[in-house]
Amino acid sequence: MSPPPDINTRPLVIGILSDTHLSRPTPEFAALVERCFAGVKIILHAGDLTELAVLSVFGDREVHAVGGNMCSAATRQALPAKKVINVGKFRLGLIHRAGDDYDFEARLPWEFDSVDAIVYGHTHRPVCQTQGGVLFVNPGSFKATGRHGHPGTYALLEVGRGLSASIHEVPGA
Repeated sequence: MSPPPDINTRPLVIGILSDTHLSRPTPEFAALVERCFAGVKIILHAGDLTELAVLSVFGDREVHAVGGNMCSAATRQALPAKKVINVGKFRLGLIHRAGDDYDFEARLPWEFDSVDAIVYGHTHRPVCQTQGGVLFVNPGSFKATGRHGHPGTYALLEVGRGLSASIHEVPGA
């Protein structure tokens, strides 16, 4: 469990990415991670990292990851399909997708009980919106692998008195 953020100081910033689709970490990927997540102590990877070795680029950061449909069998076996992370007074649900349908987003609220945010991936489309009091964040595809021409994107989640998230383009992705 992550320590509660000190609400009298700056909010805790959590880095979020998904759909990296790498069989191994590359120097270019490691450089982009350092650039995008400089100063971030907690990382959420919403699946389709493909191989566990990809997580090594995050060094000593606290990392939470879930398996995705494109992950190797060993990676899917090592990672949960979904999990809940407690950060201070907030509960964050982390999942790649709900079910086997491409249009699964309507089912996401039923995957978790009493969470403040749901972080997911799979669609390669960035999303940052609140529905029914729950913040939904899809960071999009970090490596710009979307078939719809989306640039590489990631999200930053700020945890303080409340939760807020923002979507950012990966530089040069």
